Amino acid sequence: MPFSNLERLLHISETIEISCDSRIVIFSDLHLGDGGRNDEFLHNGLLFETLLRKRYLPGGFSLVLNGDIEELFKFDLDRIEAAWGELWELFLLFGCNGFVRKLYGNHDHALLDHADYRLADVLAESLCLRYEGQRLLLFHGHQASPYLNEPSSLFSRSLFYFLRYFARPFGFRNYSVSYSNRKRFAIERSVYEFSNRSKVISIIGHTHRPLFESMSKLDYLNYRIEELCRSYAEADAIRQQTIEAEIGEVRRELESCYRNGNGKSLRSGRYGTIAIPSIFNSGCCIGKRGVTSLEIDEGVIRLVYWTRTGLNGPYPGDRLNKAEELDGTGIYRVVLNEERLDYVFSRIRLLA
Repeated sequence: MPFSNLERLLHISETIEISCDSRIVIFSDLHLGDGGRNDEFLHNGLLFETLLRKRYLPGGFSLVLNGDIEELFKFDLDRIEAAWGELWELFLLFGCNGFVRKLYGNHDHALLDHADYRLADVLAESLCLRYEGQRLLLFHGHQASPYLNEPSSLFSRSLFYFLRYFARPFGFRNYSVSYSNRKRFAIERSVYEFSNRSKVISIIGHTHRPLFESMSKLDYLNYRIEELCRSYAEADAIRQQTIEAEIGEVRRELESCYRNGNGKSLRSGRYGTIAIPSIFNSGCCIGKRGVTSLEIDEGVIRLVYWTRTGLNGPYPGDRLNKAEELDGTGIYRVVLNEERLDYVFSRIRLLA
């Protein structure tokens, strides 16, 4: 069922042609609430608005919001609009840069029942970007779940009413697949296999876990350790000391991942197999220390972390770049990984 549902998206999606000059930013999983204590987006609200106004809008980026932007399982739409209506208006301004699209997820699927929704004209289930004849398919990711891919199913309806009438009054946190390693692994694996078979890049949200070239944070740390070990033998004495220090840093971060229950990665621990770079995930905007996003910028795709903690954040050292402050705002941008799209598509074409 998930495979046929994802193949359906390939056929029904609007297609937008992009080029090596295009600039697009992708966010997912804001879970906008009513601005109160149970609104999980509230602590990142100002940070998020600032980076839109200071970085992406003046930088000429188009905007894709990839699902679960509003938290309709717990809040009424009118209360969300009262708290975040100005943010909706900010989203629409990105149409002047090219386009803005709002894709719905399982937590905001009910938007289809609101004809007066302010972003109704840019609302869709999925979007296809065509780059030099190759396709990037953007969708939230719940479509890969055998339980959530049909919002009218008994399970989905029961979950909606439980959260609306029991979870919200008692202040329970969002029910989300992101809290279950087993479920998010199953969804990521389904999207990965579909993408390889279709030879497309799939860009999702839903699991709240950033992925770059089909690698989770855990995969990347394993890969980084191997890369450092390979370079150690050919390095001079000074460089070897630097490598030893970085290996120690990465090992501590890797051990932290296992302590926090993140041991199950997309590649199921079979490190050494070839990762086909067919699935990316923009993460989420309700992280404790910041938000993550994907940028497509002049032929390059990159995973970016935005935080107020600067170099003291949860990502160690310099994955690619040091943290850079955004225009004196106290908000720092860290590029976690980046690659040229033509190289990514070449690997998919040759390996999938």
